[in-house]
Amino acid sequence: MSLNAYLVLAAMLFTIGVFGIFLNRKNVISIMMSIELMLLAVNINFVAFSHYLHDLTGQIFTFFVVTVAAAEAAIGLAILVTFFRNRTTINVEEIDTLKG
Repeated sequence: MSLNAYLVLAAMLFTIGVFGIFLNRKNVISIMMSIELMLLAVNINFVAFSHYLHDLTGQIFTFFVVTVAAAEAAIGLAILVTFFRNRTTINVEEIDTLKG
């Protein structure tokens, strides 16, 4: 596959992620999945340019992004579980009640 095909795929995934955030603002899990989809699109760009330029820097950076994304997902889900135990809902509109 050419570089253009990978860039088009990444652009489509990123666009789906953006639409997922803006179209579904009520469910926290859907928003987190959309953010992960956007990070996947960025990782595809890193790997595609790394392969195209014959440089391993993009692939190494992708491992760091995946690691940070996994930590972000774990912390986000832990906060979500705690919020659900306290409020019995995962509605985004209810999260502003956490303000001190």
